[in-house]
Amino acid sequence: MALSFSEYRGLDAVAMADLVRSGQVTPAELLETAIARADAVNPVLNAICHPMYDAGRADAAAAPLSAPLAGVPFLLKDITTHRQGWPMSSGSLVMRDQVSSFDNEVVKRYLAAGLVLFGRTTTPEFGYAASAESRLFGATRNPWDPSRTAGGSSGGAAAAVAAGIVPAAQGGDAGGSIRIPASFSGLFGIKPTRARVPAGPAHGAFLGFSTTHVLSRSVRDSALLLDVTHGPDIGAPYAAPPPRQGFLAATQTRPKRLRIALQRRAFDDTPVEADCIRAIEETARLCEELGHEVIEADLRFDHGRLREIYFIVWPMLVMHSLDQHARATGRPVRMEELETYVARLVDDARRAGAGDFIAGLESMTEVSRSFRAQSDMFDLVLSPTTAQVAPRIGMLDPSNPDQAQLDAALAASVAFTQIHNVTGQPAASIPLYWTEQGIPIGSQFAARFGDEETIFALAAQLEEARPWFERTPDLSVLA
Repeated sequence: MALSFSEYRGLDAVAMADLVRSGQVTPAELLETAIARADAVNPVLNAICHPMYDAGRADAAAAPLSAPLAGVPFLLKDITTHRQGWPMSSGSLVMRDQVSSFDNEVVKRYLAAGLVLFGRTTTPEFGYAASAESRLFGATRNPWDPSRTAGGSSGGAAAAVAAGIVPAAQGGDAGGSIRIPASFSGLFGIKPTRARVPAGPAHGAFLGFSTTHVLSRSVRDSALLLDVTHGPDIGAPYAAPPPRQGFLAATQTRPKRLRIALQRRAFDDTPVEADCIRAIEETARLCEELGHEVIEADLRFDHGRLREIYFIVWPMLVMHSLDQHARATGRPVRMEELETYVARLVDDARRAGAGDFIAGLESMTEVSRSFRAQSDMFDLVLSPTTAQVAPRIGMLDPSNPDQAQLDAALAASVAFTQIHNVTGQPAASIPLYWTEQGIPIGSQFAARFGDEETIFALAAQLEEARPWFERTPDLSVLA
């Protein structure tokens, strides 16, 4: 049967695959509905930077009809996740002509699960900002308020899901890049445990900072997508501990009474906007109503050491990637092609030495041990996902002429998220609060290393208690 858009939007990925397996709808029909929606809203939202519709039609024709996610339309982020023959520009003028020559292992797993891949979503240059704004593709806009950012770095993925193009889309998270756009865009987004999802064979996920997963409207979609993608690939340097029962199964299990730490203060003392505090207070009350114990906490660590990691180690990794690209293409990187912020950090990285890099890695270990010694005393840590409501377009632009304003906006975006990339712990943004102006704000829950299942169990309970799936932005003015 052909689906209307309202019927399509009323389905999550699990429900779409059920219809495909039962023969009520075909992968091609789902894909054409997704393409029509993309064509209607993308000119304003700018969520998809590389439409790959013909490739999607080929995937739809070949999709395994008995697979867990048979025929579900899906989008890849425009960074790190290779699909053979597809462009992957990493949001950068420097990489604008790059074409992938192989499939990442996670892409192979997406295809085996039945997903239909039909495009790439926008990201800032090298994922190095909390908003999908770039000189290469321009700004991606938030479906809830197009004057605001959808977040980043997985901003295009967030905008595509929130706007109803797809029920879920691939993202990546090296400092909050799944959780921040999930919060800004009213979605569920979990950063899995370090090495839960394979990063190979292209790179080592930047020493474990970065991990791949998805942004979705339903908790069960995220859980099933983690079920079909988790586990090390051949030659992986390390692996996450195996799940106890499975992630989708966890969503069907009512959690035990949980001890939840309530963290109001930003770890670096960045001011937290009142709406973000109201969001977690409301979430905390809901958790208590569901029988959980919420305990006021103030977890701390040496934030100066964390800055060493993100302003020395991470820029040196980006610099290395640029040098590799220059050697491969024979074209030296011109600094004027880089976004202002990225050029600033890479310039600093070129002045650093091996000793600085090693010191940064030592800081990573020390900060991780310090924070986990405190957070592991609880089942979960509840905090705002970000310290700010989704800001206006331009504030988080990596080439914002007011770099001091950019620095402040970036600090407010990552104030609660970066630490979990350093420790490797799983953390999720859950959409439980909207401002009086109708702008979503996520609540972040972080768990012990390897324990996504507790997050999924609580998230499903919260989703049942305060459903958000039917709460969608009004895009009639765009379509």
